[in-house]
Amino acid sequence: MDLSFSPEEQAFRDEVRDFLKSELPARLSDKVRTGKHLDKAEIEEWQAILSRKGWLAPHWPKEYGGQGWSVVQRYLYDIETSQAHAPHVVPFGLSMLAPVLIAFGSQEQKDHWLPRMLNGDDWWCQGYSEPGAGSDLANVRTAAIRDGDEYVVNGQKTWTTLGQHANMMFCLVRTDTDGPRQQGISFLLVDMEAPGVEVRPIITLDGGHEVNEVFFTDVRVPAENLVGEEGRGWTYAKYLLTYERTSMAAIGSSKAGLAWLKSIARAEMANGKPLIEDALFAARLARVEIELANLETTTLRVVASAAQGGAPGAESSILKIKGSEIRQEISSLARRAIGPYAQPFPPEIDVEGSNEPAIGPDYAGVITPNYLNLRKLTIFGGSNEIQKNIISKAVLGL
Repeated sequence: MDLSFSPEEQAFRDEVRDFLKSELPARLSDKVRTGKHLDKAEIEEWQAILSRKGWLAPHWPKEYGGQGWSVVQRYLYDIETSQAHAPHVVPFGLSMLAPVLIAFGSQEQKDHWLPRMLNGDDWWCQGYSEPGAGSDLANVRTAAIRDGDEYVVNGQKTWTTLGQHANMMFCLVRTDTDGPRQQGISFLLVDMEAPGVEVRPIITLDGGHEVNEVFFTDVRVPAENLVGEEGRGWTYAKYLLTYERTSMAAIGSSKAGLAWLKSIARAEMANGKPLIEDALFAARLARVEIELANLETTTLRVVASAAQGGAPGAESSILKIKGSEIRQEISSLARRAIGPYAQPFPPEIDVEGSNEPAIGPDYAGVITPNYLNLRKLTIFGGSNEIQKNIISKAVLGL
């Protein structure tokens, strides 16, 4: 298997680098590099820049307004944007719902929703997890009862990322309580501004408002917002999760995080010399760098297979497990690197215009909040324990 990039792919990588140098605002990349949160306007600003370039959804087929990029181009683009500290594009509509609509949606749904995603008319969120139905997603209880040309939805979703900004949700709902649990689930598009929808913030351990609870009380959803067939939502959900988990290898994000960690270790001192020269710390740093190099090779093998027409199966679970563990270890080593400055982390450090004095070096304030926030990586998108069960079934036949 040839894992090297062709001259055409190298030229594409250069094009991406030139675009980022000329178009990525420094104030946005600085915030991403230092681990600070972007507000809604900043995220939309970057997405508008990509939209003008035609790169907001380059992985889409050309017939739907994308660039039809190959899997190799998408891989190179993700690496370069992460290492340039570009803001992440909100994935829920463009990278998660869109593939489902393209594969399973009606022509009317494609014609209506896909252009709106490219134009930035809609902000989507994901309605999967519920209390008691996180990793056990087949246990969803939010009910959708057909009433003429509408569904009446009642229930609750939780951990809804950026739901406070969203005007639309793609949602797993239970339309049938008979038979196997998976067969009674449907995939529904819900207007977040409809009567009966209530969004409540969940403030996480790092002090941020990233996730929410969403409650539905007699919410009426047009039946035309059902994606595909009633009762086949489980199939569509699994299709979507394959896309989500494969991207969770996050090679570019880990490389950028590792580079930042090394710069911190060069600046911090231990026993009269830079921390990066400390034998124990250097060994831990080397271990995570080796694991990242191995993960990158595995990812390239998956990319090369996909370029030949293959589809990721259990490999997506492997990438999700190792990718999330590596990012967590990088954040853990960053906390160790700053020593006592890892303890205080005033939330005001991430507030634009705050006049709170920094505690320790200017890079120290965001490290503990980031460490706490990244504990979620081994849970969302299917917990790592569930991914190991998938691997044991699909690969080992257990």
